[in-house]
Amino acid sequence: MQGKLSIWGRKTSSNVQALMWCVAELNLAYERYDIGHKFGGNDTPEFLEMNPNGTVPVLRDNGGEAIWETGAILRYLATQYGTGDFWPQQPQARANVDKWAEWAKINIAGTFTGPIFWRVVRTAAKDRDEKAIASALNVFHKYLQIAENQLTKQPFLAGEAFTLADIQFGHVLYRYFDIAIERASFPAVEQYYQNLTQRPAFAEHVMVSYDDLRAE
Repeated sequence: MQGKLSIWGRKTSSNVQALMWCVAELNLAYERYDIGHKFGGNDTPEFLEMNPNGTVPVLRDNGGEAIWETGAILRYLATQYGTGDFWPQQPQARANVDKWAEWAKINIAGTFTGPIFWRVVRTAAKDRDEKAIASALNVFHKYLQIAENQLTKQPFLAGEAFTLADIQFGHVLYRYFDIAIERASFPAVEQYYQNLTQRPAFAEHVMVSYDDLRAE
């Protein structure tokens, strides 16, 4: 039986957004505490006792052991509360979802957030390295082409149904399509993204203003 989830992390963190999207899709009760960036609090002894890395998000389920690292938290929630295709019970089917979730974390979030988003949004215009941004976009677009190939054949990243892999992949797309960059043409990814924007949990927890993160 589910109690209440306690979640530490600011809503403008992309990793927190992935977690909150998952929580909302699974219809779980939660209380979230603003931690990190302008809120601070992630360097206190109390927080570091939960997560020695000082990063967000951190989750406790019904007062249990603190869990950190977004992928681990998402897999925990999917295992504990997910049903059906979202996180299949059969090992081969689960591995198919998990491989795409891991791929998205490493190759989509990993090549977008720091190399592109931080350089465009969290760097002052006078300090931006346009060549580095263009180079990073070339790398990112190579991975988006892989997603394009998948989504041309099927409606979701791992198959016919919405799964945990879509959360790891899709939470990056709001910022990708919103920031001022040169985007390549990926019609299937664009349609997929438009479909995600119709999901209430995505609209509430991922389509969040990042103005607080903009460099002066």
